[in-house]
This record gives sequence, structure tokens and C-alpha cells, in this order.
Amino acid sequence: MSFISPSVVSKLPLVGTSVFAVMTQLAREHNAINLSQGFPDFAVSKELVSLINQHMRKGNNQYAPMPGLPLLRERIAAKTELLYGAIYNPETEVTVTAGATQALFTAISAFIRKDDEVIVFEPAYDSYTPAIRLNGGIPKISRLQLPDYTIHWDEVEKLLSSRTRMIIINSPHNPSGAILKPSDLEMLAKLTKDTEILILSDEVYEHIVFDGHRHESVSRYPELMKRSLVTCSFGKTFHATGWKTGYCIAPEYLMKEFRKIHQFVVFAVNTPLQYALADFLETPEHYQGLEAFFEKKRDFFIQALQGSRFG
Repeated sequence: MSFISPSVVSKLPLVGTSVFAVMTQLAREHNAINLSQGFPDFAVSKELVSLINQHMRKGNNQYAPMPGLPLLRERIAAKTELLYGAIYNPETEVTVTAGATQALFTAISAFIRKDDEVIVFEPAYDSYTPAIRLNGGIPKISRLQLPDYTIHWDEVEKLLSSRTRMIIINSPHNPSGAILKPSDLEMLAKLTKDTEILILSDEVYEHIVFDGHRHESVSRYPELMKRSLVTCSFGKTFHATGWKTGYCIAPEYLMKEFRKIHQFVVFAVNTPLQYALADFLETPEHYQGLEAFFEKKRDFFIQALQGSRFG
């Protein structure tokens, strides 16, 4: 008896394999240096690896609480307050996620409905637009201005409409490395004041800031903080992208909806890793010195390019 294949109508007909997967495969085929994907080639802290091993041996291997290990959420809240002066309740406003991409997808799924408009600045991380479309939303694209990849705020204002539900920002920016300035955050606050617009702030590269600049998290700005979901990545921060562990912070009224989706996407995140990260975050020096660490590598790379056709 012949089998008739069920018809399949793609929910993402214009989407193929992620560009990161394609470029990584090409790099392997040609034995080339892969600069397309955000993973490092230097080792994870031996102390952090040891902590994970210790907690696995202690038996901390079963499901963690759905929002994340309480101690880790407390340490995330403490880190955020130390760096940005913002206070989040670890019980109701911090959720540990299976990487920042899951946090982004969950945030978009929680708040975007059919025909909602979402402003996206391009070039952009390639997960934003598919997540918007999967939830019935409409991406409204604003191209960043060359040569410095800055936001054209007059254009953003023209894109705003009664259907605008969310604006996604990303600083430090992937792929350019550009950072938002205080004036950018002030303009964003001005444009969204007295509106129903939410901000989704992708801050996974928060520690890759050079030359004395500081990372302008939306958490620094009370007017923005109260309408924003912030996503961060332990994989990016501690050079362990394969662990796929991150978090989202947001006011309670937003986090309540975020967790409704989160619980059915992953429910819980790697338990021994959460215990280890909680221990590791107890020492702020593990993340406070990262800007200098990355700047030294930036300077080395620039020096190595001198005299080449890329210099």
C-alpha cells in the first residue's frame, strides 16, 4: 500500500538553516578560522569547571525549580544591582533560561500576538525576526546608519504606530560591536513614554565594552526599566557558549507572563551548572574585570592585522 505524505505548510517559508550553522560548516570544510559565530577559543575558568563537577558529585542532578535555583537568582539580582544600580526581586523578577536565545524567544512569544508590530534594528541577530513571525507579529525594520551602526531615531519615530508592541535593542551590538550611548536610551525613553510599547533588550555582550566606555543597560534608566525585559548570557560572559545558560530580568508584571511560556518551553535549566554559577558569582571579580580582559584581546588582534590587507 502506498503512503501519501501529509501536506506540510511551512510556518517559516523564507527561512533556511541559520547562517551560523552554514558558516561553521564551511569553516570546518575549509579548515578556516571561524569569525562568524560568537564563541571563544580560550578556556573556561578551571574553578568554574571544578564547581560544576563538585555539584554533580554531590548529587545536585535533578530538576531545578522552574524559575531557576533561588541562590542563583539572588546572585543575578546582586550582580545587576552592583553593575547598574537596579534592584530586581530575585523571587519574582529573575528567571534562569536555557541560554539567551531561549529567553528572547520566550519574551517575544509571551507578548507578541497576530499583527503586532515589532521594531528591529538591522543588521541583527538572526533569531529576532523568525520568533516575531512565528507569533504572528510583523517585523518593522530600521537599518542602522553607517559607518558607526547608529540608530536613526527620526526613522524610528516614523515607524511607530498604534500597533507597535515592542522594540528590540541590542547593545553591545551583534555583529558590529557598536554600543548605545546615554542619548540613545534617553531618546528611547522619550519615544515610548505614555505608550503600551515594551522593550526587549538583548545585553548578552554586556562586558565587551572598550576604551573606558560603560555598558548602558536599560536597567540604569527607571523609565525604561519598568517596561523592559533584559536578556543576558552566562555562556558569553564566562566563555562557555555550549552550556546554553542565561537569564531574563524584568518587572514582576512582565515576568509573570514570561514564566507562563518559559515553563512549557524548557521548564527547568541544567541544575549542577546553576549551583556552580551561583557559587562563582559570589566573587564579583569574576565578572568585573572582563572589560579589560576582552580589550587586551582586541588590542592584540588589531596589532596582528597591522601590515596586512585588513589592517
